[in-house]
Amino acid sequence: MATATAVGKSSTVAGDGHKHKKNALSDGQGRLAWMLLAPTLLVIIVVAGIPVLLSIRESFFQTNSGVDPNTGLVAGGESFVGLKNFTDIFAGANQVEGSYGTMDRFWNAFLNTTLFTVVCVLLETVLGVAMALIMSKAFKGRGVVRAGILVPWAIPTIVSALMWKLIFDEAGVMNRILHQQILWLADTGASFWAIVIADVWKTAPFIGLLTLAGLQTIPAECYEAAKVDGATAWQQFTRITLPMVRPTLVVAVLFRTLDTLRMFDLPYGMIGPGKYRVETLSIFAYQEATQNRYGPAAAYAIILFIYVLLVAFVFVKVLGADVIGDSAPPKKKKKKGAGDDDAKTSAVPSLEMMGGAH
Repeated sequence: MATATAVGKSSTVAGDGHKHKKNALSDGQGRLAWMLLAPTLLVIIVVAGIPVLLSIRESFFQTNSGVDPNTGLVAGGESFVGLKNFTDIFAGANQVEGSYGTMDRFWNAFLNTTLFTVVCVLLETVLGVAMALIMSKAFKGRGVVRAGILVPWAIPTIVSALMWKLIFDEAGVMNRILHQQILWLADTGASFWAIVIADVWKTAPFIGLLTLAGLQTIPAECYEAAKVDGATAWQQFTRITLPMVRPTLVVAVLFRTLDTLRMFDLPYGMIGPGKYRVETLSIFAYQEATQNRYGPAAAYAIILFIYVLLVAFVFVKVLGADVIGDSAPPKKKKKKGAGDDDAKTSAVPSLEMMGGAH
């Protein structure tokens, strides 16, 4: 059988002794890869790269206001202020009353954004995994259940916000169910939970869908062997399901975390602007831009961008989120002198691996 050995970077030697030149368009690493990626990279640069650069540039300027003392006319245009827009963020000059007492508006929006992310993603993960477990079971009408669970995720966010706005209205369905008059849409503590309920209802199916894809890769033999060993349903879930679905679940949680950190349309369309108990960093930056304070708005957006970047870094480097699917499981070495049966590693966990059945 002919064997091939790589020689240099541009040729290979076959068994017949002839050199064959490598084709740069066939190895997936050269010219062909760049040709295929170029249109996508161009779109990313135009749609994302240029606006980011313009935002960074804008963060070093402020819009002129008032009367120009030299001309006596209303000042216009912009002036370079350096890092003043960033230093003003931490100066604490814009105090507001929110859920955490009186504090600077930036830190109030920062805490709202963080708390929304933690609470929403936690609830969405629990419900999403539960949905995935339900959708993975074989029962009559499973297709209808899957379609019904995915409907909230398919609804546009602004439409969902307006729908929940009617539900949480003072005379809406929620107050009638609770038999109470709760001002969900006012600037109260209930506004926070109204946003959480609406966001979890809409996006928990997303985590459920990705988790379902991970569940379908688990061999059925794992559960069959666990049942033979006497493992309980909880042991099967904690020792088989969660460890094997963890890579997919971490990526799903990462996507939802980054999306929730940028939350804008749901609280803005449902509660409205100027409600400090639900104001996020995205809403704050938008409000600054609508007041023609483009420099500070760009600075707030850059701070949010850095915050999202740090969270993504933690997920990828610390939690090991495989967002591009290039990780390969390590190869297990065969023990020297062991027989074939002893060297094979079974994919089916034993009762001892699961900690023993009670």
